Amino acid sequence: MKTNRFKLIAVLSLALCIFSIGIGLLPNPLRWILFGKSSDMSSANGPLWFELSAKQADGQLLSMESLRGRVVLVVNVASRCGFTPQYKQLQELHDRYSQRGLSILAFPCNQFGSQEPGTEAEILQFCSTNYGVSFPVMSKVQVNGPGSDPVFDYLKKQAPGLLGSEAIKWNFTKFLVDGHGKVHSRYAPTTSPSDIAKDIEKLLPGSEL
Repeated sequence: MKTNRFKLIAVLSLALCIFSIGIGLLPNPLRWILFGKSSDMSSANGPLWFELSAKQADGQLLSMESLRGRVVLVVNVASRCGFTPQYKQLQELHDRYSQRGLSILAFPCNQFGSQEPGTEAEILQFCSTNYGVSFPVMSKVQVNGPGSDPVFDYLKKQAPGLLGSEAIKWNFTKFLVDGHGKVHSRYAPTTSPSDIAKDIEKLLPGSEL
């Protein structure tokens, strides 16, 4: 009798584990529709998007409130990474959509392979000289751990990665936020900025159904 009970518990535990993994693999919008957002994604556990702010590399403070109504693409960047050439496509997105309501925010981070060792001034010079970047480059931040920037704390909770893991895995992870401050999608470093254009198009002012 006890043996059968233990077998039943083991089977149920395995089924629950498989179910949990399956949920983690669902795209965030579908998971939210089916199960709703968990409590740790609510405003009670963190500031709303428009309450956040971040310092730019030139020292000016940028409030997300100033971007209300605009679609925002947030990217953690690095100057010595294999994905660094994505700056070119990011600038192309900026040139194409900035007048229609897109803002791109690049957050330099040195947590992955120490691939962003320079100062803010050096990073700005690199971006300008090599890629003609004209969208905002922010001050260097941490995106994981106790010192993680509040902007990334918010984004990670709203849009966890594979298997529900919140941690940023590498440089050039991307988050797309709509004009209402809701996180639409999270994209892996391997996703090129040009592949995000179709999602940006859907969220731009005047494009919503």
